[in-house]
Amino acid sequence: MKQGTSIVLISCICFFYLTNLVSAKQRYSLDNFIVKENLIKNNKLAIIACDSLDEPTDQLNGTFLFVINGFKQQLSFSEGVAISPHEIDKSSFVFLKHKNEHGTHSKLYYVLKNDDGLKPIKINWVFLLLVPLAIVFVATIYKRLIFLAIIALIAFFYFNYNKGLSFEGLFETVAAGIKSFF
Repeated sequence: MKQGTSIVLISCICFFYLTNLVSAKQRYSLDNFIVKENLIKNNKLAIIACDSLDEPTDQLNGTFLFVINGFKQQLSFSEGVAISPHEIDKSSFVFLKHKNEHGTHSKLYYVLKNDDGLKPIKINWVFLLLVPLAIVFVATIYKRLIFLAIIALIAFFYFNYNKGLSFEGLFETVAAGIKSFF
């Protein structure tokens, strides 16, 4: 009886040891993130790893490759937070993209800089699609407004381009949004 009990006890200890090893080796992938101002207010952005409900998670550690406004950056995450290496000196668009084994994850933010610091505002892909479509729609209904619509479209695209949003970032954001919709 004692020998059977000790075999069961040793088997349980080995099982718990192996499951602990497997769970310690479990890798967390970066499938969602949000952008906030760095806590020390040094004009840098903090990229925060999140779950699917946009709740921050502190279980992510390691270095991940991001593309920030077209430039590749290695960001080091510690307890779910990484700091962008570049300071933001004026209000601008920031397009972040991360690719892993689960797909490409990209987000577009307009970072508003004022005296209080940085305020990242997430730009929805629907907005980028609806504004030009609404201008074209109004212009087709009211033929006299075609000239004003053309000027409004040029101003819209110029503002986006002037604030750091490339046409590639614009189209990639809309394409990713449409792909996630279906």
